[in-house]
Amino acid sequence: MSKENSETRHKNMVSIKSRDTSIEVKLRKMLWDRGIRYRKNYKALPGSPDIVLTKYRIAKIARNIDRDDAVNKQLIAIGWTVLRFWGRDILKYPDECLRAVEETIFENELRQYESDAERREETGEDVIPDSGTEE
Repeated sequence: MSKENSETRHKNMVSIKSRDTSIEVKLRKMLWDRGIRYRKNYKALPGSPDIVLTKYRIAKIARNIDRDDAVNKQLIAIGWTVLRFWGRDILKYPDECLRAVEETIFENELRQYESDAERREETGEDVIPDSGTEE
């Protein structure tokens, strides 16, 4: 590679943003508007996901395809649900991306509820569901 090509490549690579891209910001604003809170660029998880819904154990990552599979496996192994969106899909179909996040939250909560119900049944616990009102 010639010095000229190397300098041009360096200049191009430096200008590529890895955080707070307009696409990420758009998705984050949609989540925030729906009351879905998140952590961004969460270093405590493999791959440092762009958006993490810690309450629901869901990670959204937009990184190189080569790393995606390995990172997916690591996150799944420690109990996380991984959602991946291509930037162009967030731009073209933002509502569908948001719907995918909301459906995943619902499915995870349903799974947790069913798991808790099975555990209560196995242990013989008699738990009265919270009515949502305080006395």
